Amino acid sequence: MPSLLSLYRKILFGRKPGWDQQPLPVIRVSVPQVSLSPAVVSDYAKVCGFNFDGKTLPPTFLYILAFRLHAVIFTHDAITFPLLGMIHLKNRITQYRPVTVSEQVRLECVLASSEQTDAGLEFELVSKVWVGDELVWEAHSIYLYRIESAGRRARPPKGSDMAWDNPKTWSLDDKLGWRYARASGDFNLIHLHPFLSKRFGFERVLAHGMWSKARCVAELMDKIGNRPCTLDVAFKLPLFMPGEVTFASEAKEDGLRFELRDQKGRRPHLSGEVTFHD
Repeated sequence: MPSLLSLYRKILFGRKPGWDQQPLPVIRVSVPQVSLSPAVVSDYAKVCGFNFDGKTLPPTFLYILAFRLHAVIFTHDAITFPLLGMIHLKNRITQYRPVTVSEQVRLECVLASSEQTDAGLEFELVSKVWVGDELVWEAHSIYLYRIESAGRRARPPKGSDMAWDNPKTWSLDDKLGWRYARASGDFNLIHLHPFLSKRFGFERVLAHGMWSKARCVAELMDKIGNRPCTLDVAFKLPLFMPGEVTFASEAKEDGLRFELRDQKGRRPHLSGEVTFHD
């Protein structure tokens, strides 16, 4: 696997001029053989709220390996804008079967497409994991590189029509960003220090989007179990730390839907669905 130290050295100290208005090329990165560490999985599970049995990976865990390959792509010379300040808009994970910590995996990540929108440049990264010749897991991530424009500001999103009578409440302390960074390797500075968050236009430190997704999935594991499924989320509003959030879920025809909202249950930070394949 690529070294996080060297990648973050490039991310933090490398100079990139900004988007050159050109479509992004297709970039493919792969690692042929990766061994998994029970200690790393355990640390990740603890900070995200999963009950790790010492064998089966949480469904979201493999994303932290894929993120290293994302970082390799972000530091490619063809990417002329910086990683810091980019926004993760959507993430879809498909688990075709549970993966165990004793298995060796093969990873591939592809910068597959890009398009300019009113908000900036959106692009998709597709990550896949194999055990031998068997595709066991994949993720599709949509990122946004923001471009300042004179367009009208979008209205804040509203919660769905889900029942919100008795949601669960979670408290997020100001050290959560550091704990998740150490467990996942994602040391994006907007999640770690208020000065740097403000530099990118945020009033306080933001929680990692993929922590939010993992925490929601962990809450649903008693219903998900080891079933093949797709975990689809859209990140709606920044989640600031410290703070409190509310969570609720409900059944749908072929799975579940869920939301993570603010303390009063009005504005969604994240909306998601679980779709079972069986």
